[in-house]
Amino acid sequence: MRIALLGCGVVGSDVVRLLHTHAEDLAARVGAPLELAGVAVRRPSIARDLPVDPAVFTGDAAALATRDDIDIVVEVVGGIEPARGWLLAALRAGKSVVTANKALLATHGAALYDAAAAHGVDLYYEAAVAGAIPLLRPLRESLAGDRVRRVLGIVNGTTNYILTRMDETGAGFAEALEEATALGYAEADPSADIDGFDAAAKAAIIAQLAFHTRVTLDDVHREGIGDITAADIASARAMGCTVKALAIAERSVEAPGVSVRVHPAMIPRAHPLAAVRDAFNAVFVEAEAAGQLMFYGRGAGGSPTASAVLGDLVAVARNRLAGRRGPGESAYAALPVLPMGATVTRYHINLDVTDKTGVLASVAAAFARQDVSIQSVRQDGHGDDASLVLITHAATDAALAATVEELRELDVVRAVASVMRVEGGEL
Repeated sequence: MRIALLGCGVVGSDVVRLLHTHAEDLAARVGAPLELAGVAVRRPSIARDLPVDPAVFTGDAAALATRDDIDIVVEVVGGIEPARGWLLAALRAGKSVVTANKALLATHGAALYDAAAAHGVDLYYEAAVAGAIPLLRPLRESLAGDRVRRVLGIVNGTTNYILTRMDETGAGFAEALEEATALGYAEADPSADIDGFDAAAKAAIIAQLAFHTRVTLDDVHREGIGDITAADIASARAMGCTVKALAIAERSVEAPGVSVRVHPAMIPRAHPLAAVRDAFNAVFVEAEAAGQLMFYGRGAGGSPTASAVLGDLVAVARNRLAGRRGPGESAYAALPVLPMGATVTRYHINLDVTDKTGVLASVAAAFARQDVSIQSVRQDGHGDDASLVLITHAATDAALAATVEELRELDVVRAVASVMRVEGGEL
C-alpha cells in the first residue's frame, strides 16, 4: 500500500516515525507493507531528522495526492484551503483518504462524504476529534445498533488546562492563559481554543455520527471562556462545583431534533468530568441500550494524534486490499438542528443588588413573569457588597435571556454579574 502524506509538521513527523518504527507490525496487521511514497511540504529542500529518503519530499501536494501509484492519502496540514481541493481531487482520483482536519470536516464534510461515496473509497478521520481517544469509531460502528441520546465532554485541552489552573490556584483568566502559552498548551493566537471554534468543529463531527444527521460548524452554538473570572470559579467552588468548557450534543425529548452547543458550565465536583484536569480530554456518551460510556485520554499532541492517524490508516489499507469500503456517511435521520433559544438547561445567576427589603420579591417576580422556576437562592454580603445567587430549574435559553433583560431593568439590581449554565445532573 503506497501512502502519500500531506504535511510534515508535529503530527506528520510522528506519522513518519511510527510508520518506520512499527513497519513490520503494521505490515502484518494490514497484510501488506505500508510504503511512504511521497511527503508534501512547503519547503522540501530543508533537511529533516526523519527516517525517510529525502527524495520523497515534494512541494506539489496537488500532484502527489492524485499520482497514479498512490493508494491512500493522509492529510495533516489543517485548515480549509488548499486542503479541501487536495482531498476532493484525491477522492475523485480513487484514493482513500485519512485526515485529521476537523475544521474541514465540520464545514465541507458533505462534499467529502459525497465524493468518497461516488468513487467507492474510504474517508476516515478518527484523529480529527480527541486525539488518540477512540471515540468516533465507537460512535460510527460499535454503537450502530443503539440509539445515542446525548454526548457531553471536554474536547479541548487548552481551555481545560486554563480552567484547571484557575480552579486550583485562584488565578485569573489572563494569568492562566499566560501560563498555558508558556508551557505550549496554547498557541500564540489562542482564539481558536479560548473562543470555542476548535471545540465547536469537534462537536459538529460528533453530532453527525451520533445522530445520523448532517451538522456543520454553523449549526453549533458557541461560547468561549474569555469572560470567566476568578469570582465565577470561587462561586462554583462554594456550590461544590467546578467550571468546565463543554461540548454537548443531545437529542431533544420535547420535539424531533438535536441541539449542539459549546460553552462553559458549572458541573458538580462529584461528576466524573470534574476530575478531568489539565490538558486531558474526556467524553461521556449516553445510549439507550449501552447506558453511560466514558472515553478519556490525551486529546492532542503529535504522538497521540499520529496514533489515531495510523489506526485509520491500517483500517483503510485493509479495506483497500480486500476490495471493499468501510462504513461511509450515515445521515438518513436528517433531524433538524434546533436553535439555542429552544435548548433547555439550568442556570446559575449572580446579581449585585441593593441592600433593602423587597429585593428578593422583585427578582422572583421577574423570573415568574418568564415562567422560569427558581430552585435555590443564596443571599450574600451587605451594603455595597450585597448579592443574590440563584439556581434555576430547567428553562429554555430564550426564557432565561428574557429574564436577564428584565432583571437589568429593575431598580433593585445594580448589575447582572454573571450567568452560567449548570450541567452534569443525572446523565
